Amino acid sequence: MTKTLEILDTLVSFETTNTKSNLELIDFVEKFLVQFEFRVTRLHAPCGTKAGIYAEIGPAIEGGLLLSAHSDVVTVEGQKWTYPPFKLTTAGDRYYGRGTTDMKGFLASMLALASRINDKKLSKPLALLISYDEEIGCVGLQQMKAQLAPLLRAPQLCIVGEPTEMKIALGHKGKTAYRATFTGQAGHSSLAPQFDNALHIAADFMSGLRNMQNQLAKSGPFDFDYDIPYTTIHVGKLSGGEALNIVPNHAEMLFEIRHLEAQNTDDLIIHIDAIARRFEKNNGVQAVGIEIINAYPYFEMKSNHELIKKLISITNTDKIKVDFGTEAGILSQMGVPTIVCGPGSMSGQGHQADEFISKQQLLSCDDFLGKLVV
Repeated sequence: MTKTLEILDTLVSFETTNTKSNLELIDFVEKFLVQFEFRVTRLHAPCGTKAGIYAEIGPAIEGGLLLSAHSDVVTVEGQKWTYPPFKLTTAGDRYYGRGTTDMKGFLASMLALASRINDKKLSKPLALLISYDEEIGCVGLQQMKAQLAPLLRAPQLCIVGEPTEMKIALGHKGKTAYRATFTGQAGHSSLAPQFDNALHIAADFMSGLRNMQNQLAKSGPFDFDYDIPYTTIHVGKLSGGEALNIVPNHAEMLFEIRHLEAQNTDDLIIHIDAIARRFEKNNGVQAVGIEIINAYPYFEMKSNHELIKKLISITNTDKIKVDFGTEAGILSQMGVPTIVCGPGSMSGQGHQADEFISKQQLLSCDDFLGKLVV
C-alpha cells in the first residue's frame, strides 16, 4: 500500500475545493498515467480553469472495466480541524486530510493500480474517469458527457468509488435542488401588520413542505434497502431582511427533494406548486417563485447482473443502497452498468472536520481493485 499512500499524500495537498482550479491535480494525474502508457484525454470544463480525465489501457475493444472518481472536495471553512486539512497526517491506523474518504482515497488506489498494470496481459481495456465539481451536484460530469460519450467503449461495468465501506451499492436516490423566492412589501416594523412580510411567507411555505415530508414518511412509497426508506424534502438555507425595524420585501430559500425510483416526482411538483399558489395576491401576482437550480438522476443496478456475485465474493460484504447521490446515475443514463463501491464511510468521515480514511479500508480497496483486473 506504500504507493497508494504516496499518491494520496500528493492528492490531498491539492486544494481542489469548488471555488478553485483543479488543473494542478489534473496535470499530476495526466503525467502519472502517461508514464505507464495510458492513453489520456483531457476533458475541459467550459470555465477553462477545471478539467476531467478519461484514460485507458489495453486493447481498443468493447467491454472491460471503468473506474470513476471525482477530483473535487468540499470546503473546510467553518470547520475546526485538529490536523492540517491539506496535508496528509498519519495518526495510528488513520490517515487524516480533506478528501481522504470523499474521495481521493479511491482515486489514489485507482492510480496505484494503474502503476501495476501490464498492458500486454490485459484481454479487455481498463479505463479511468476523473471528474470535477461533483460536490455541487454532479455538475462536472454533466458538462463532460458530450466529450466523454464517443470515448467510452461500452464497458462491462463501471465502479464509482464513493465511500461505502467497500460494500456494493446497487442504488441511490435522485435529487432535484430548487430556489424559491418570496416577494413581500417593505415598511416600518412598527406598522408590520399592514405589510406582507416575505420571511413570513417563506415560513408558511416551509411549513407546507414539512407537511409534505411528514406525509411521505407516513405513506411512502418505501424502499427499505435505504437508511431513510422514503423520499425526503429538505430546506437547507433561508435568507432575507435588511434590518430588524424593516419589514422584509424579499426572501430566498434553497430546498431539495431526494427521491426514490418509485416516487412520482410529477405529483410532488404539482403539490409544491399548489402550496406556492396559496400566496397569490389579489392582483394575481405570485408571491412565491420556484426554479430548479440543479438535478441528477437516481440509479438502480439489478442484482442479477453477471458480475455482482463476483464483486460480493471479492469484498465479502453486503449489497446496499446509499442515501447520498453520486455520478452513478449519470453514467447509468449513458448506458454504462454501474455500481458504487469505495473505501471509507460518508457517516462520521465525509464532509467533516478531521476527515480520515483507515489503513484497513485502503488495504481492502487496493486488494479489491487488484482482484478485479486480474
